[in-house]
Amino acid sequence: MAESAVAAPALRTPPTGIRVSGPLSAPGARRRYVTVLTILIVLAVVFAFGLLAWDNPMPVGSDGFWRIAARRATNVLVMVIVAVCQAVATVSFQTVTTNRIITPSIMGFEALYRTVQTTSVYLFGVAGLVAIQGLWQFGIQIAVMVGLAMLLYGWLLSGRYADLQIMLLIGIIIGGGLGAVATFMQRLLTPSEFDVLAARLFGNISNADASYLPVAIPLCVVASALLWARSRRLNIMALGSDTARSLGVDHRRELLIVLFLVAVLMATSTALVGPMTFLGFLVATLAYQFADTYDHRLIFPVATLTAFTILAGAYFVVRNLFYAQGVVSIVIELVGGIVFLIVILRKGRL
Repeated sequence: MAESAVAAPALRTPPTGIRVSGPLSAPGARRRYVTVLTILIVLAVVFAFGLLAWDNPMPVGSDGFWRIAARRATNVLVMVIVAVCQAVATVSFQTVTTNRIITPSIMGFEALYRTVQTTSVYLFGVAGLVAIQGLWQFGIQIAVMVGLAMLLYGWLLSGRYADLQIMLLIGIIIGGGLGAVATFMQRLLTPSEFDVLAARLFGNISNADASYLPVAIPLCVVASALLWARSRRLNIMALGSDTARSLGVDHRRELLIVLFLVAVLMATSTALVGPMTFLGFLVATLAYQFADTYDHRLIFPVATLTAFTILAGAYFVVRNLFYAQGVVSIVIELVGGIVFLIVILRKGRL
């Protein structure tokens, strides 16, 4: 009895190398996560400073240097907003749909954005694009995108035959239909009108207007913070609807809340810089591999830093080495599309 009483306390601390329960279940996993996070932070800081300082004609630290850097800081801030929106929205959306292939773009935000932009030019010419610029118009675009999404998907998920897969299928059909309408109107435009419109239909940091930031920043911060605060519930939602209900989570209510917050983030990003179809998928896929954990409190920071590193790194390289900043989104979409095909081909092992 005495020996058992002495030996019992020693069993409370597992030997080194033994896996324990938790989001990072082994010391090696914790070290790996910290290493990955540190590398991403360093890369993000380096690229951000490079965008501010590279090819800046004034000496570093001088008043002129900071004046020029302040003008460039707007683009860096826009990249931060887009990175947060795309990363947090995609990871959350894939969690509640329990599918790592689809992205929030399937909800039709980008198709709606293209249709609104194309319709403006089709009906009012180039002046139509000018008419939908401005802070109030920006807020209205976001409200329309979020309102239509929640009206449709809230109705689909509240019926007797509510089914998430049916909702996603209808989203694909609506997105395809809107895209077809936009393509038809584009064919009827003059060459000069189409050239102006095409510049708006590609996601580009230069599309962002600094006057939109007072609306975009609060929406991004509040929506992403609420999703991060619901990380524990997202961990449960990832187990599936039946398991979530058995653990006391109101699955339908939680699904609608997450979809609403995802809609706010995606609408903000799309209205700010335009569509970036594969950025969220690329970032989420890399974040799952880098973080190697189920806990969304740990996945969100890695996904956000990965998104910003990709955006800032691509923008820095393409702009300063190839002098072709307009193709940044094209390069990201190309790489993201290739990664998407690779994941599809390896789907059985993911």
